[in-house]
Amino acid sequence: MIKMNEKLVRSCKEAVAVFGKLKLDRYKELSAKLEWCIGSYEHDRNPSGLIETGTMALNALKEFKTKNPRKVNKKVIDNLEKVVLGYSKN
Repeated sequence: MIKMNEKLVRSCKEAVAVFGKLKLDRYKELSAKLEWCIGSYEHDRNPSGLIETGTMALNALKEFKTKNPRKVNKKVIDNLEKVVLGYSKN
């Protein structure tokens, strides 16, 4: 489970980086919440906030990619999706 948590943190950090590169106001709040959840996880090792916010980030990135296919790396979405779906199966 620890390895999965590490993948979740890494994928969420990648999502934050993507939101930062996009520089769109509509993602600032989600990006800030995701960063807060990363810090919270590093403090208490409880991944629940990361899972919830990571899912929201995943949905936002997927939606953005459908309209702007070249602006978001598919690997970032795939990594985040894999780890979020992994938690929903447990």
